[in-house]
Order: sequence, then structure tokens, then C-alpha cells
Amino acid sequence: MLVICAFQYYPLWGNVIAFQDYQPYLGVGKSLWNGVENFGVVVNGDPEFVNAVKNTLILTAIQTVIVFPAPIVVALVLHSLLSNRIRQFVQTVIYLPHFMSWVIVVAVFQQMLGGTGMINNWLRSHGYDPIHVIGNVDAFRALLTSQVMWKDTGWATILFLAVLSQIDRSLYEASAVDGAGRWRQTWHITLPGLKPIIILLLILKLGDSLTVGFEQIILQQQAVGVDASEVLDTYVYNNGILGGDWGVSAAVGLVKSVVALVLVLAANKLAHRLGEEGVYRG
Repeated sequence: MLVICAFQYYPLWGNVIAFQDYQPYLGVGKSLWNGVENFGVVVNGDPEFVNAVKNTLILTAIQTVIVFPAPIVVALVLHSLLSNRIRQFVQTVIYLPHFMSWVIVVAVFQQMLGGTGMINNWLRSHGYDPIHVIGNVDAFRALLTSQVMWKDTGWATILFLAVLSQIDRSLYEASAVDGAGRWRQTWHITLPGLKPIIILLLILKLGDSLTVGFEQIILQQQAVGVDASEVLDTYVYNNGILGGDWGVSAAVGLVKSVVALVLVLAANKLAHRLGEEGVYRG
């Protein structure tokens, strides 16, 4: 509780900066108050802010459609393996990238796909033209998505595998006696068993929908430029920490947090109407 209070609740006091012309050398106590002036970039549609929102929403949509189902598919494949030794080996291999920092992950992809990376060197040595992925604006979103999948898909399967292990095996045996094949068992037994955890994670994903890989993007932003890579988190960093516009950045961060809270509450209410518990019981 002390750690949570110190690192989660106490920093909330810093949100007052969103209503100030904050100057670091004056501090919160002596900086002048300017009401809601800092929220002008949100209300008036500042072009840089709008671009950050657009990129954030596009990346969120891509990762929700492609990245979110990936661990479900992997968990189903692992669950179907009969050999425990093979299953444990595959789990170990796909878990490992999760423990690497984004600095290492980005470096690995650069060594593989960069202009002088392993793949392009092989293509040149065999008389083929190199492929431009790192630094390519058109390929940037696909690159981010592939990095997230490689790093976190394996680790995300843990929850789904835990739920799958709790499904009563007698249901599969009874369905097999009734003539149900593997696909019908998956559709009528496995997926309904996963439904509660899928809905819960989707709700939590909505709360995190406006937060898209700050560290991952900031490490590669210089290669593709701000227009293609700016998201809300990097907007806050570039304008607040680097640009010194602390009040505006705090205002944008506060709006993002409020929107995320509203999305979680709305999604949780919808889950209750569908008969699910969601994040908390209705």
C-alpha cells in the first residue's frame, strides 16, 4: 500500500500543472494559474495534437484487431499439443522476448531489417535489391505491430492457458462421444470457457487504448519523423519535457486519462448488460 500510494496516488497531485503556467524553477506553489487555457490545444484542434490523436487511434485499432487475438490463437495451439515436453519448450522460447527491454528489441529488429542488417546483406550478396523497412514511413506501423507481437504474444498466453487448464475435461470427452470434432469442441467448449477473460482483457485494453508504446516509438521516432510516429505519449514528452510547455502537456495527459476512465466504465457497464462481471461486479 505504501508503494502504491507513493508511486500511483501521490503523483496525481501533479495534475494541477494542467491549470497553471507552470515554471519548474518556481514550482507548483508559485506558478501562476491560467484556468483552462492549457486545454486550448484539445478544444481548438491544434494540428500537432490532432496528428498525435490520429496516429494513436490508428495504432490502437491495428493492435486491437491483430495483436490482441494473437495470444488466444497461440494458447489454443499450445493447449492442443499432446506432448508436455514440446509444449514447455515452445512456451519457454516464446516467453523470452517479454523479458527484453525495448532498447534490445528495437536493436534486434534493426540488426535484422536495417539497411546493413542481416536480411539486406543476404539479399545484396545474392543479387537482389534490399528492402527498406527501418526508416520507411509506410512500413512503420507494420514494424511496430510486429515488434509488439514478437515481444509480448508469448507472455500474454499465460492467462489464457491458465483458464484453459480449468475447463472440465469431461466436457470434451462427452462431446467426443456425441461425435463432435476438434473444431466443434473449440467453438462450443473452449471459446465459451475463454469468454470471461477475453471480455475482461478487452475492457482493460480500452482503458489503455490511448497509451501506445511510448518507449518503443520514441526509440524509432527520429528515423521516420514526427508526422508518422507522434502519438499522445510522445506528444506529451516532446512538448513538455523537451519543449518546456509543461502546462499544455499536463492538460493533454489529464484529458487522456479521463477519456480512458470513461471508456473503462462504459465497457464495464456493457459487460454487465451482457451477463459478464467485467472488471468489477455490477
